[in-house]
Amino acid sequence: MNDDGSIKPSDDDRQTAKGDEGQWERDLLNRLAFAALNEQRRTRRWGIFFKTLAFLYVFALLFAYRPEGWQNVGAKVGKHTALVEISGIIAAEGDASADTVITGLRAAFEDSKTAGVIVRINSPGGSPVQAGYINDEMRRLRAQYPDTPLYAVVSDICASGGYYIAVGADEIYADKASIIGSIGVRMDSFGFVDAMQKLGIERRLLTAGEHKGFLDPFLPSNPDDVAHVKTLLDGIHEQFIATVRQGRGDRLKPDERLFSGLVWTGEQGVELGLVDGLGSASYVARELIGEEEIVDFTSQPDFFEKFAGGMGTAMASALVKMTGGFSLR
Repeated sequence: MNDDGSIKPSDDDRQTAKGDEGQWERDLLNRLAFAALNEQRRTRRWGIFFKTLAFLYVFALLFAYRPEGWQNVGAKVGKHTALVEISGIIAAEGDASADTVITGLRAAFEDSKTAGVIVRINSPGGSPVQAGYINDEMRRLRAQYPDTPLYAVVSDICASGGYYIAVGADEIYADKASIIGSIGVRMDSFGFVDAMQKLGIERRLLTAGEHKGFLDPFLPSNPDDVAHVKTLLDGIHEQFIATVRQGRGDRLKPDERLFSGLVWTGEQGVELGLVDGLGSASYVARELIGEEEIVDFTSQPDFFEKFAGGMGTAMASALVKMTGGFSLR
């Protein structure tokens, strides 16, 4: 008890008071921490919600988007020249696949207001199979629509498989500096035998069939396998030559270099009979077809097909380089 008669708190009472004060502070800190955590969770949930909403919005725009030329606009105009583009490597999964090109060609010929069709080519070549499909369809459409002329116009390059397609047209036009020709067939491969020996790597390949592992890049080349592939290349080359002769006929000059795989300028191509004249797509439309207005009938895949196709083409190209494959380029 104090001198004035008041009760003096004991040490236990003071400890209890301090404990209560400490507990209150801890409770306050816990409540603040949980409040901050809940706020972060709410912010994160709203962030996810708005990001998802934005993604769905962009997805809807991409799905609905159709650039001009993705649809057949031929019915919306009068008489016109139809254009079908062939650009890049000719491959089954690429933009210049037979399915894509043929779809555009059929739409162009079937339009009643098409006065003539131009196939504009800018390609170094590619698959002989895809090029053959397109050439066959061009000749079929020419026979089905004899009053609709079909012209091939070369921009920068029309080599190998690109020229294989071009000879399916009635006539071929190019710029004087265009690159054309390369009438030949190639197969790419490589060998790692010496590198593996230096690195101490042993190749283990199990096959059923004497030649199942032929042209394996990790094994020494077998002369019999090489000779067999050479016969395949020669056979495809002869098919290429026959297609060119069928398309160009007597216009080809008797020059033994024509089918050697060499390339020429458009100007030289006129002299050799590989090209009929010099001119652009607008020149052909205006001066030869007689309809200056050009309508693009090039078939275009939608965004997602194009993205997936690009991935597939990249993977296929890598696989071909690893295993070897025939190409007209």
